[in-house]
Amino acid sequence: MEEAVSKTEFRNAMARVCAPVNVITSNGPAGRGGFTATAMCSVTEPPTLLVCMNGRSAQCGLFLENRRFCVNVLADDHQELAGYFAGRQQDMSARYAAADWVEMPSGSQALADAMVSFDCRLVEARLVGTHHIFIGQVIGIRSRADGNALLYFDRNYINVPTQVGSFGG
Repeated sequence: MEEAVSKTEFRNAMARVCAPVNVITSNGPAGRGGFTATAMCSVTEPPTLLVCMNGRSAQCGLFLENRRFCVNVLADDHQELAGYFAGRQQDMSARYAAADWVEMPSGSQALADAMVSFDCRLVEARLVGTHHIFIGQVIGIRSRADGNALLYFDRNYINVPTQVGSFGG
């Protein structure tokens, strides 16, 4: 039988994976919430994506009850906002006061100057290990044509110019 890698080994390896930084928001019957996440990706057709949230987060119940969320992909000038939603700012009202927001069709808040915002209806939630996987059907999109993405790599924020080349396609 194969042995599992250690938690530390896995976390150190995952730190070597570059990922976009996102602020995930929700607004509904349970109230308004938000957190910073790098664990987000597209899933399938119809347009669907997933986001992972630590199951110990005090906001899990809020997201599950609201049944909606918005993924805001951050630009390179949103590093301070990313820190606020990662927990540096505990007061949710203060987190939201740090930026301009637009209400999406679901009622969730989209960051006015996000690279792109995906408004989602929660279609499935599953607890796997320590994290909830939220699967959302995309019901609205806002995007901008300029700017550079904020990325997270090796436990640090990094900025990459938009025009870095392509994979040949």
